[in-house]
Parts: sequence; C-alpha cells; structure tokens
Amino acid sequence: MALNFELVTPERLVRSEEVYMVTVPGTEGDFGVLEGHSPMVSTLRAGEVAIYKTQGAAPETIALDGGVAEVSEKGLTILAEKLG
Repeated sequence: MALNFELVTPERLVRSEEVYMVTVPGTEGDFGVLEGHSPMVSTLRAGEVAIYKTQGAAPETIALDGGVAEVSEKGLTILAEKLG
C-alpha cells in the first residue's frame, strides 16, 4: 500500500509520487498521513513536511510557509503558499 502525495505551489506542481507516509505541520499541530487516512482538510503553518518513501526510511524534508492540506480517498494534496 502506498499514499499518493502531491505538493503544489501557485507556480507549479513540485512533487507527485507514491510514498509510505507524510508528516505535515498543521496549525493545530503536526500530523501524519498514511494510506487509508480519514478524509480531512487542515490549514498549515510555516514548517517542514517530512516525506517517508518507505517504512523505516529517513525522511526527506521540504520547508513551506503555510498553506492547506487535503486528505481524500485519492491521497494527500498540499497546496503550499510558497516553499520556505
């Protein structure tokens, strides 16, 4: 099982890939998203998105300056205001 992850800025699609898990800097606190996560929408604060390609792998991090995250049956989409 893999999570479909997309990271988008107003200028372009930054990432679109299958990953194991993503940790997101929500305004109410960080949260992790795995395949099968319940649908939700959250605003994001400035922080780092941690992308785990496989279980147990070291994360790749991408800094962003706020935005919105949407989790749906299709996966996780992050609409970043801009990358930090």
